[in-house]
Amino acid sequence: MSLLAVGTIAFDSIETPFDKVDKIIGGSANYIAWSGCHLCQPIYVSAVVGGDYPQKEIDVLHERGVNFDGLEVKEDEKSFFWAGKYKMNYNDRDTIQTDLNVLENFLPIIPESAADAEFVLLGNLTPEIQLSVVKQMSTKPKLIAMDTMNYWIKNEQYQEGLKAILKEVDVLIINEEEVRMLAKNFSIVKSARIILENMGPKFVVVKKGEHGALLFHENKAFFAPALPLEEVFDPTGAGDAFAGGFMAYLAQTKDISFENLKRGVIYGSVMASFCVEQFGPNRLKTLTKADIDQRLEDFVDLVQVDIELRD
Repeated sequence: MSLLAVGTIAFDSIETPFDKVDKIIGGSANYIAWSGCHLCQPIYVSAVVGGDYPQKEIDVLHERGVNFDGLEVKEDEKSFFWAGKYKMNYNDRDTIQTDLNVLENFLPIIPESAADAEFVLLGNLTPEIQLSVVKQMSTKPKLIAMDTMNYWIKNEQYQEGLKAILKEVDVLIINEEEVRMLAKNFSIVKSARIILENMGPKFVVVKKGEHGALLFHENKAFFAPALPLEEVFDPTGAGDAFAGGFMAYLAQTKDISFENLKRGVIYGSVMASFCVEQFGPNRLKTLTKADIDQRLEDFVDLVQVDIELRD
């Protein structure tokens, strides 16, 4: 039940309408690992960091069952850094600063220990990097999922690479703006169908932030709402926490049926709901099994209803 996650490990500076933090740990691989380690072990991480990244952050994840054989450390360089500022609705944000640093020439090398992973999650990197990971796998994974973003979709130089990697993956995880952009259609339902019928993935997961997530497969669809929260501190890693929970649950159960992917969406939504409660992955670090079980019950209570059909 192994899961390989390829992504970024970084520093973030985040400003929201109500608070601000400077240089906390972030990056897609961090959120995926902290979310997924509660549901599945081992998780193999392939990423790159500079000599400025604290070893203690790697050590604590290692203690949680995360394997860093695929982590490249460039001692004389700096780690990837991103700074952003959220607007009042938390859905819109401005990027203040992006320093690629070690990420500029990153090409992941998948170690032998992870080359036969049954489940693979390709974090938001260039399509070419994502494709290079698939080509390094020694056996065909049971399920490959990928995240992407509007930058790769809209820029001409990445079009061929994006088409190529889409043909290799089973699950595309994407937000509602990006699914419309990729399919060139305003309807989310039609956009998902266009992708499923023409681009390669067997499943499409559309993240809708505070409005939940949609899962599409063949002629089937499933909707999972987001849990209503009184306070949201930081939505930065919520999408990656969702993907980590989603894929870790599937890896743990080894069941890739549509019915089980529906349960995976719920687990992903649970982990994302925890993620936004504190800055960075801090809330994910302190989770217990009891916390997760209680929130799963909260989700069931949210969507379950007894109804009697009338004649």
